Amino acid sequence: MAERCAGFIIIALGEAIVVNGATFADLTWTAENVGAFASAFVASIAMWWIYFHKGAEAGSELISKSAESGRLARSAYTYLHMPIIAGIILSAVADELVLKHPTGHTDVKTVLSAIGGPLLFLLGTILFKFDIRGFLQLSHGVGIVALCVLAWFAHGLSPLMLSALTSALLIVVAVWESVSLRSRAAE
Repeated sequence: MAERCAGFIIIALGEAIVVNGATFADLTWTAENVGAFASAFVASIAMWWIYFHKGAEAGSELISKSAESGRLARSAYTYLHMPIIAGIILSAVADELVLKHPTGHTDVKTVLSAIGGPLLFLLGTILFKFDIRGFLQLSHGVGIVALCVLAWFAHGLSPLMLSALTSALLIVVAVWESVSLRSRAAE
């Protein structure tokens, strides 16, 4: 079950990258378009890092050793993966919108998808990791709060800037989690 869900995450992230690449291939290479593509690619890498760095492996190990493997599989690998996948898909929608219109005014659908995608993804991963680890990742919680704050100011930003900021937040969450888990393991 854990391996199938991990494979599904890889497929969703890979499909997002393919769609972004196809959209980018049809565009003129301007600094804004290259920046939008780079931001989308970095966000996909950050999502991969957040999900797979210790989380997927820990979940697979736990489910194989758990006396309640059925309950754990049902909650962690069914219900809690839905917002993770929805977040990846919504982020891909935002990436395509930003690639097509990186400058100018940020409309409502761009704000909703650019903030909503990473927000759903982080909500899903914080709950998934809570289910398998038994504690909430502070990095994810701060990322969720930061995305909510960013949503307040999103209309005043260009789509490219909004995309870059959400990608940067995802990278911060990934690095913070990696450092905190390394510190926790050292203790």
